[in-house]
Amino acid sequence: MPPDPAPTAVRRAVSSLDHRIEAVTGHDIDTLWAHRDRGVLDEPLAGLVDQHRELARAETGVTFYRVLLHRLSSGEFPVDGALFGRIDRTVDQLEQAADVRDGAAQRVIAALEPIEAAAGTASVDRGDPLSTADRAALLAIAGGAKLYEHLLTNRMSVTTASGTRIAHAELQRLEGAGLVSRDTGHPVHAGQPVALTDAGRAALAAARRLTTLQAPPTAARPGAWPSAPAPRR
Repeated sequence: MPPDPAPTAVRRAVSSLDHRIEAVTGHDIDTLWAHRDRGVLDEPLAGLVDQHRELARAETGVTFYRVLLHRLSSGEFPVDGALFGRIDRTVDQLEQAADVRDGAAQRVIAALEPIEAAAGTASVDRGDPLSTADRAALLAIAGGAKLYEHLLTNRMSVTTASGTRIAHAELQRLEGAGLVSRDTGHPVHAGQPVALTDAGRAALAAARRLTTLQAPPTAARPGAWPSAPAPRR
């Protein structure tokens, strides 16, 4: 039986962090990669894109071995000792690829969080409307959230009732802006409740009103009668 082929490189693999990168930079991943190739990004963004490329390659490796494992168990090959050995080898390779992927994701987060914090701080300092990322974070916190500290890694993050995770740096920025508050009467390893302040609720309500005002008018259904004009006073 021939040896397992190695995963081939691809231009880009979708990762679970793409939406955060695109939200904070205002560009899609392909555009960011192109800007990096032309050398037009500043140092923090260039470093972020480089780390994302590593994550993309790692995601490709996970996908490759997962698909290979599915093929081996699909009934295409005879069930014998060689197949069992190849399945065991592929499971080990998939586990290694997942470890590489998880490490690459942590490096992307480490490069991403300072950029998110700087972008959010600039927005708050200018008195700008909530960014998309800030609004999403406040909406998630409004449904219930707690700050936890991992007992082994000591990393802190917010877990919301909807399952969304919010970085500690993001929480600190929102807290510094007076939009959220923590109940420090609870130990952080057990979970400190996080809630919106009055200012946070007001900012979220203002963002909703702005979205409503900017929404395009709803088009009439084809064949529907036009609405009657409002009576003149």
